[in-house]
Amino acid sequence: MSMAKFKMMAIGLSIALGTAAFGQGATTPTAPETPAAAATPTGPVPTKIGVVNIQQAIGECAEGKKEIDALQQKFNPKQAELKNMSDEVESLKKQYQAQADKLSDDEKSSRAKAIDTKQKSLQRNFEDAQAEFQQAEQDVINRIGAKMVTVLEKYANANGYAVVLDVSNPQTSPVLWATQASVITKDLVEAYDKENPAGISAPAPKPAGSAGTATRPATAPARPATPAPTPKKP
Repeated sequence: MSMAKFKMMAIGLSIALGTAAFGQGATTPTAPETPAAAATPTGPVPTKIGVVNIQQAIGECAEGKKEIDALQQKFNPKQAELKNMSDEVESLKKQYQAQADKLSDDEKSSRAKAIDTKQKSLQRNFEDAQAEFQQAEQDVINRIGAKMVTVLEKYANANGYAVVLDVSNPQTSPVLWATQASVITKDLVEAYDKENPAGISAPAPKPAGSAGTATRPATAPARPATPAPTPKKP
């Protein structure tokens, strides 16, 4: 996929699991009347801290890959249209530069105006397509991301995690380094695919990055290709 600046939904720097998971307020237990009435812990207290890249997980799960591919296919015709428009503007600019010395002032003005009009049309079309793609992309992210968080909560509770930190955004993440054993992105992808088998159509991807490091996404979903640089007005 060609769009490296894939903007993902902000899931949060850290996702606290257990007593106050994912927006559910923690409840304060009522003090017992007698020591005998005190509640007895039903299991070991979660102590593990995990690291996950939600952005990477959404892009690597089978459903995410399927949705991203469908989105790219949908916008391929628009990409081709934008490229043709850009090529036409570039061709007109080259013709103008090559023939400028032989053109009358009126002809120069007419051609310059035509090129400027086409440049503006190209820019408007590109901005409209980009906005439409980003909205469709965000819809996919929100839909998969909401289900991904639910799967993460189940996985964390089942595997004794007290806290899971999201490292999708390296500029805001508090995590500087983590052992590979604490990175659960691949495990989350596998858990998500297991609960959402309809999206599975390809083998599970290999995890990105080297051992002992909290990795960032190896790839990002595609975004409509930016048209060739529009020529400056003659």
